[in-house]
Amino acid sequence: MKRQIFIGDIQGCYGALRRLLDRLKFDPAADKLRLAGDLVNRGGESLETLRFMVGLGDCVTAVLGNHDLHLLAYAHQQPRGRKRNREFDVLIDAPDGQALLDWLIARPLMWKSKTNRLAMVHAGVDPRWGPKAARARAREVEKALAQEPEHYFAHMYGDRPRRWKPSQPHFSRLRSITNVFTRMRFCDSHGRLDLQAKGGPRNPPAGFRPWFDFLHPDWRDWTLVFGHWSMLGLFQNPTVLCLDTGCVWGGSLSALVIDPDGERRIVAIDCSDCRV
Repeated sequence: MKRQIFIGDIQGCYGALRRLLDRLKFDPAADKLRLAGDLVNRGGESLETLRFMVGLGDCVTAVLGNHDLHLLAYAHQQPRGRKRNREFDVLIDAPDGQALLDWLIARPLMWKSKTNRLAMVHAGVDPRWGPKAARARAREVEKALAQEPEHYFAHMYGDRPRRWKPSQPHFSRLRSITNVFTRMRFCDSHGRLDLQAKGGPRNPPAGFRPWFDFLHPDWRDWTLVFGHWSMLGLFQNPTVLCLDTGCVWGGSLSALVIDPDGERRIVAIDCSDCRV
């Protein structure tokens, strides 16, 4: 067994990431690093962040977040007439830019270990999906990213359909799955999403609640790690753990450390110098 280090949204704050790893005495030969998505965008060091991750090799597991997908869509010229992103341009134009993008697009939307009852997504999981169903839905998007990225990115953006249904047309279905894994915060018990509300959990839109309030019963006895929701911040209940503590907004960068003996602790560093 190796030590497992789960880290929330980095968003191109490479300096903060290195400070956190230094504090943890991170050893690529002895530790597993697991990243809850949004590795890039806004922090100004997206190129350095991806270079570091690729250089670490197999000790890194990362799931895709909405900002990671936005970078990939931007590199594929989507959306048309897109607003220029200088941080993305620096990465894309770098000598190793294409290799970094190739690494990123091959990341999953969901990681899980049935043996350890651990899972990780960027934003959330549809209340109708247990661990097995959620992994199957994630594979649909991963397959599209591998086999038809141009078409996928051309149809990725949009808030509708508001919930996933198995009978949806191909690209509507993929968009629904993508929005669940990378954008959701609030939903209802039937999986309908409110993607406009970005505040904290105490003031949900009418008829909606935080997605984890409706978590499928098959997640019982699991720990599901996620990020994406800086207004929620560090949050734990018996089943879920949010690690997005707003690094890029001047908050903190947080890690869940699971030692080989199973002991767990949260370690965080101040990121007041990272405010965008």
